[in-house]
Amino acid sequence: MNVPDRHARSMLPIPDRPAPGLTTYDAKDPDTAYPPIEPLLPPAGAPNVLIILLDDVGFGASSAFGGPCATPNAEKLAAGGLRYNRFHTTALCAPTRQAMLTGRNHHSVGMGSITETATSAPGNSSLRPNTKAPLAMTLKLNGYSTAQFGKCHEVPVWQSSPLGPFDAWPSAGGGFETFYGFIGGENNQWDPALYDGTTPVEPPATPEEGYHLTEDLADRASSWIRMQKALMPDRPFFVYFAPGATHAPHHVPKEWIEKYKGKFSQGWDAQREVTFARQKELGVIPADSELTPRHAEIPAWDDMPDELKPVLERQMEVYAGFLEHTDFHVGRVIDTIEDLGVLDNTIVYYIIGDNGASAEGTINGAFNEMANFNGMAALETPDFMVSKMDEFGSPSSYNHYAVGWAWAMNTPFQWTKQVASHWGGTRNGTIVHWPAGIEEKGGLRSQFTHCIDVAPTILEAAGLPEPTTVNGVQQSPMEGTSMLYSFRDTKADERHDLQYFEMFGNRGVYFKGWSAVTKHRTPWVMVGGTVPALDDDVWELYDGRQDYSQARDLAADQPDRLHDLQRLWLIEAVKYNAVPIDDRTGERLIAELAGRPTLKHGSSQLLFAGMGRLSENSVVNIKNKSFSVTAEVDVPEGGADGVIIAQGGRFGGWTLYVKGGKAKFVYNVLGIQEFATEADIPIPSGKHQVRMEFAYDGGGLAKGGDVTLYYDGTAVGTGRVGATQPMIFSADETTDVGYESGTSVASDYLPQQSRFRGKIHWVQLDVGVDDSDHFIDPEERMRIAMARQ
Repeated sequence: MNVPDRHARSMLPIPDRPAPGLTTYDAKDPDTAYPPIEPLLPPAGAPNVLIILLDDVGFGASSAFGGPCATPNAEKLAAGGLRYNRFHTTALCAPTRQAMLTGRNHHSVGMGSITETATSAPGNSSLRPNTKAPLAMTLKLNGYSTAQFGKCHEVPVWQSSPLGPFDAWPSAGGGFETFYGFIGGENNQWDPALYDGTTPVEPPATPEEGYHLTEDLADRASSWIRMQKALMPDRPFFVYFAPGATHAPHHVPKEWIEKYKGKFSQGWDAQREVTFARQKELGVIPADSELTPRHAEIPAWDDMPDELKPVLERQMEVYAGFLEHTDFHVGRVIDTIEDLGVLDNTIVYYIIGDNGASAEGTINGAFNEMANFNGMAALETPDFMVSKMDEFGSPSSYNHYAVGWAWAMNTPFQWTKQVASHWGGTRNGTIVHWPAGIEEKGGLRSQFTHCIDVAPTILEAAGLPEPTTVNGVQQSPMEGTSMLYSFRDTKADERHDLQYFEMFGNRGVYFKGWSAVTKHRTPWVMVGGTVPALDDDVWELYDGRQDYSQARDLAADQPDRLHDLQRLWLIEAVKYNAVPIDDRTGERLIAELAGRPTLKHGSSQLLFAGMGRLSENSVVNIKNKSFSVTAEVDVPEGGADGVIIAQGGRFGGWTLYVKGGKAKFVYNVLGIQEFATEADIPIPSGKHQVRMEFAYDGGGLAKGGDVTLYYDGTAVGTGRVGATQPMIFSADETTDVGYESGTSVASDYLPQQSRFRGKIHWVQLDVGVDDSDHFIDPEERMRIAMARQ
């Protein structure tokens, strides 16, 4: 007999409503009686929840869905649960994550793209409205223990500094009681910038000691689960395990790479054929599916330069090893749950990718993907790539594979990540395992589903209502549809039969088996290129009831149906804030043009010793212009040593530091070129100003300039920087004062030895300011400080 739930769970937090009764004067009175205090728990039988979300894995990559990358733990879960072969994401990481965690479409929660390109438009602001509380908050307020491990890319960039505000961080406004991971789109797997809650922490070991981020995250998740069940066995948990793998950089121990040695020599065209046949053999795609052709923008394997092919093979070997390594550590987390005896009543979502495989690595792939982000991919010549072949995947790389491999990893579909119009960008293999709630083992489900369906599914499985208010704010309804109906019936009619898609102008709509789509932008063309007017985009029409892979365009045969669906896309786009369509790129990177807040103002910024983990959005932009760095330091007898200030890391950035008592400035271009300027004499002991002035050549982006070093306004050294990075130094490395976290910009010191020996009073950055005496007096510094109030 089910005991009725006495809690009013539609209002969160659940209101405290003490029952009226006799109040005695003396606690010893026999009539004194109060019910025992009971901890808040979800309804009886509510399952534990584990959501595993991998990064940048296409439908045709994992062996669980016919791909070449071994994922035995995914296969094991699928054998005991269900595969979904029509599960969809948004085509990009942060939008998928915010949509999944809230049960709402990505534009509804302000995440029309990534946080770095947020605008002031409601659908692209990167601000989740408080009317759309995340799933973790709902579960926590209903008595679940909640924890997230891994990637969080949902924090608005102007809220990502060490001072927050932390409303959008997982362990504050996100509803997770524990968070261990990183903030941003990607991270160095060997040397990540980590947070424990909102506190920056360093990795517990070095790459030389065997450290890897995915292993660390699995260790943390497993330890937390064991502790949770040891201390609160009656309370279910919600664990969100999002390792950041297999997003670039593709980093993995060499022994995992070597497993795939020689297995991709046939190239990407042939790999598509092999994967396609395997998918049919497994039954994860219909027997009558067609393999979509290669678009002209994607080169054929046979057309690639012969001297580059060994490097291209190595890129895919590294990626395959990375995915298998990730699946191995996912398996460790699942084994922990099984060892505790609670796997049967744990609903596990294993979502193999937050979008399609990434084509952001250029036609040739990249040893340092920042080269393409800066429009400087030409620096990575075939000869350079060949010289680096054995380093792909290692701590000295920041690598990505070629576009052709991304296309192959999305077999049998067209296009890739970012292309929200076509299934190659949005269809991700997904496994659901829950022995207590799913009788069939090894089943296949083909109902249309979407990442916004996960949250309502979890609530229904737990017997919890959608809250009508959270923290006093009335909630809007979830926009997803629970998948629970499909757990029990393979032939059940799909309930999620209408869904729009949009990303950077790539758009589409699904309705009752049909899809109308139009590709607008090419993902790997990040700088330059031409984009058609939105109204000039060519729309395609597909009948998904008979054409699983979007292989047969019926637009010319059924123009009326196409027009109906185009109008339906527009209606849905208006409903969910997907308009205005924003296909801009460069403009959206500039906060003032995009209309988002920024922490930095004016042409100067004052920093102090110990400040660190400052993202590029938190520091005045010194790119493509003249700038100076001035520091007031105390030098002890015997001389100083260490970093004064550093921005970026091994794969691009600049640093002003002291080496052998002398000031030194290094500008590192993409880890390929290092330009050093050293002072002629040591800094004398006592209090002094150390200054570096960079005089930009001008005449366009990425130009070089002259460097002059000063002590107390007197020139002590000159040098030359031959080229600079115009767009971005790093996606994960930061600015630090008095030390350097992560990897080091300069090759002649290590981060572990970088702490400044001496005292730094302050450091000031100035851009485009001509200071003729090359010295900052106290009144000038006070003016700068007050100008920022």
